[in-house]
Amino acid sequence: MWLKIVFISSLCICASANADLRHYIATLENSSWQVGENSPIECRLEHDIPDYGKAVFTSRAGKELNLLFTLDMWAKPDAVTDAKLISRAPKWRPGDAAKQITSLSYQKQFNGEVPKKAAWTMLNELSQGREPTFYYADWYDDSHKVAVGISAANFGSKYREFRSCLANLLPYSFEDIAFTVLNYKEGGTELTRFSKYQLKKVQEYLSYDQDVELVVVNAYTDSYGGRSINQRVSDKRADSVKDLLVASGISMDRIITEGHGEKRHVSGNDLAAERQVNRRVVIKITKPI
Repeated sequence: MWLKIVFISSLCICASANADLRHYIATLENSSWQVGENSPIECRLEHDIPDYGKAVFTSRAGKELNLLFTLDMWAKPDAVTDAKLISRAPKWRPGDAAKQITSLSYQKQFNGEVPKKAAWTMLNELSQGREPTFYYADWYDDSHKVAVGISAANFGSKYREFRSCLANLLPYSFEDIAFTVLNYKEGGTELTRFSKYQLKKVQEYLSYDQDVELVVVNAYTDSYGGRSINQRVSDKRADSVKDLLVASGISMDRIITEGHGEKRHVSGNDLAAERQVNRRVVIKITKPI
């Protein structure tokens, strides 16, 4: 009789807890995964969470493979909120134990973010059919709990597409090419071998990135030769770089060029190595903040 009373009491407690839990997760029928961006500079895998928002995995071009998960909420947190990220088995796999992936805090009026290692764990759990789920207290009433699940339904094919995109990301980022210095052989407009490689990286990146706001090209020479000749040489160098950038898809009206001749040296002019440092074009690229 005592065991029966305990069992019934436990059921009542569980029912009460579930009544206070708002659970957001896509059903099998409406679980939708999409590759929102698929280019050599960004890969994005997205999942709609009905009545809540969107789950987004993002990786961008860079020297190292990176990954960020963002829980994009329709209603942003109204207070700093602690949360736990748990990997749950779906209902049709009873007996599979849940396991914690990480703990995190939602900042006020910001989306929830999960760093690289935990984000990779989420993808691995999803690929095994499990449901990464965020648990936290409602920021308006902490007696009510919220669970936000990421459904693994219809995940497989889009995940394969996302991984294919990751394999094709450029091995350098916008920050790596936003300030680029090109050096020239003596006289004329022929770049050094290394600078040709650097310019190709800039061209390749800009051919994919449509968010570039302004490209400033400043050209300089060493002090050998007359000043007027050096001025013309620097103008030609600036214009030749501009032509290559326009060919990469950058609108001409977003490129500003200026030749400075032999002004503004950054090294001496007595040694050949010093003069090569002065024979340069500096490319500065900006994007909207």
